[in-house]
Amino acid sequence: MAAAFAQERAIAIHAVLQASKVCQAVFHKLVVGPTVIKKDKSPVTIADYSAQAVVNTILVEHFPMDPMVAEEDTKDLRGDESKVMRSKVLELANEILAPEGHNLTEEKLLESIDRGNYAGGAKGRTYHSAARISSWPPERRSYFPPLLPLISTGHWTLDPIDGTLGFLRGDQFAVCLALIIDGEVQLGVMGCPNLPVSHLNPEGEKGCLFVAVKNQGAFQRAFTSSTEHRISVSSVHSPHSATFCESVEASHSSHDDAARIAARLGITRDPVRMDSQAKYCTIARGAADIYLRLPVSAEYQEKIWDHASGSLLVTEAGGTVTDVNGQPLNFTVGRVFPRNTGVVATPAGIHAEVLSAVKAVLAENKRD
Repeated sequence: MAAAFAQERAIAIHAVLQASKVCQAVFHKLVVGPTVIKKDKSPVTIADYSAQAVVNTILVEHFPMDPMVAEEDTKDLRGDESKVMRSKVLELANEILAPEGHNLTEEKLLESIDRGNYAGGAKGRTYHSAARISSWPPERRSYFPPLLPLISTGHWTLDPIDGTLGFLRGDQFAVCLALIIDGEVQLGVMGCPNLPVSHLNPEGEKGCLFVAVKNQGAFQRAFTSSTEHRISVSSVHSPHSATFCESVEASHSSHDDAARIAARLGITRDPVRMDSQAKYCTIARGAADIYLRLPVSAEYQEKIWDHASGSLLVTEAGGTVTDVNGQPLNFTVGRVFPRNTGVVATPAGIHAEVLSAVKAVLAENKRD
């Protein structure tokens, strides 16, 4: 009997690997390329759009009823002033998709990217009976094998390039894809093209894929191999022996607060700093021990695509992930986390002590 979500796992791995290829092609061909500006002021290149088009096209082929919560939309890609960028996105997406039988037109490209506009929330998969499918119009029925008794639609979330500044520097970034059902992340896949396959050999082969299915463990493989090996968080027993992994940009998470938390815990090792959800991967494979996403603004709300796949990966690797108040991340509310503040990810054995230090430092901030 096949493991749960075996088909979704296989298709998600393929989609993330293909999206990673298009990101690498953009970097090598265009270096930084033309950019637009996101609302949060981080640069986004045509790689974001190309990767989202690739992933959404592959997913809709296999799971046509599954909605998607993704970071990008085409508002800034549709105008006449974006014609050159739009043409380049189409070219790059088709370079990856054409060998699989897809040849996107400009309109199909924009439609594929905009499939990511789903509102998200608590809705899980909807199951359709064969009788119900038979009542659909032929053009809709044609999506499905005739003898398939149940068809399900799901809720995916995608960050086509998490860590855009790292991408532009030729540093760490990740393609992050997850499947959420009834507010629970069931599958997470991350491609990290610039992450060393072994953290013990940082100058060695680069390009890692990480995958986790709920209750099935967390795994890593090289981009160049289909062989997976199971990963786990470190066996550190005391926070004072731990290593922090934090954002490169202080605007993403407070470095000052992290330093005070480290001092309170007796941590003296320098933090490992990198962009993107590669930090979750680093914790999951035991290369560092504590990832904190500390609030820098009371108004900012974390996006679900920034944490869905990474949080499952750490949890399945034996870690614990909560917000700074010790609450689990709530994926039932939509595209953001209005009921959560920040993130604390650690091996399970030190989580309580780290969380206590986080709460103490944040409480001091409120008194100042």
